[in-house]
Amino acid sequence: MSDETFADLFQAKTVIRPTMQPGDRVEAVVVSISGDNIFLDIGGKSEGVLDATELRNEAGELTVAPGDSLKVYFLGARSGETLFTTRLGSGRASSLALEEACRTGIPIEGKVTGEIKGGFAVTVAGQQVFCPYSQMDIRKVDDAEEYIDKTFAFKVIEFSNQGKNVIVSSRAVLEEQRAQAREQLKERLTEGMQVSGTVTSLRDFGAFVDIGGVDGLIPISEIAWGQIDRVDDVLSNGQQVHVVIKQLDWDKDRISLSLRETLENPWDKAGEKYLPASIHQGRVSRLTTFGAFVTLEPGVDGLLHISKLGAGRKIHHPREVLETGQDLTVKIESVDTDQKRISLAPEDYTAPEGQRQDERPITPAMSKEPVSMGTLGDLLKAQMKKK
Repeated sequence: MSDETFADLFQAKTVIRPTMQPGDRVEAVVVSISGDNIFLDIGGKSEGVLDATELRNEAGELTVAPGDSLKVYFLGARSGETLFTTRLGSGRASSLALEEACRTGIPIEGKVTGEIKGGFAVTVAGQQVFCPYSQMDIRKVDDAEEYIDKTFAFKVIEFSNQGKNVIVSSRAVLEEQRAQAREQLKERLTEGMQVSGTVTSLRDFGAFVDIGGVDGLIPISEIAWGQIDRVDDVLSNGQQVHVVIKQLDWDKDRISLSLRETLENPWDKAGEKYLPASIHQGRVSRLTTFGAFVTLEPGVDGLLHISKLGAGRKIHHPREVLETGQDLTVKIESVDTDQKRISLAPEDYTAPEGQRQDERPITPAMSKEPVSMGTLGDLLKAQMKKK
């Protein structure tokens, strides 16, 4: 568009919808397409017109068809036509166009051409403008190369010195899009629903996932059924995942997600897999004063009680004979899938005579009955022997 064309558009006073001002955003439906014109139903008595070149891909093919809905911005009226745009910058840039984009908030299309001090150089149809690092994305820019030679939608947030100082923001466009997506998701999302998303950030405590315009958090405890030490052992940035929505708190802008609930629970088949007396390989995952927890598979741990350790020798702590991370061959003594408990013993363990394999030895301290002191006669005899 020429400078004169923009002047005509933005200074036009004869607007078919008097309440609509340049820059107003409306919902429109594609009615028909003719040559370079896309005719829109904007809810009024007349149709709106959109330049078809705005919605052609690199191959020159139109990306919309009659019946499709669009978000468009009102430019003005000319020769009885109500003109709209999806963004500025597709034609020859002008200071007037950029100034009006700053005033009205209409997005412009620009290509990031390079990195300069403090941010990026952006070309809007031949005119160079500036985008600070902080305005390039919603998230922190870690790798500037990811943005070079790519085209984005921007908003003009500063226009001064007759167009010699123009600052644009892609972040403002993204935040607006996310706000709209958030309102739509509030109506659609419910707790317990399974959704797909993209991992956007990894932290020590979990991973953030974009589920369609808003981010939710998968706590590290909800990533897998088994214990994991590092989030990046399982997930990576950009990875596509399916998650279950555990909790929605729109007031605090918090969404809690679970990845492990989309995976098969290993306890569902533990009763069939870990039969009593069967032998399995495991790894010591944790030592406590009463025994050692042994991981049989991710999410399934069994307990090896201290009374079964030491090969007949009394020990005071499992660390005297075991260490965390040690591979171990164990025997299944009992399985309780309801309580998610498995009792283990060393492969060559033999219970003391009179004690069941899965029975812990009862010590005086563990017994509810007081230890017997004998009869009065026994006590007197013991005293006489001492004399």
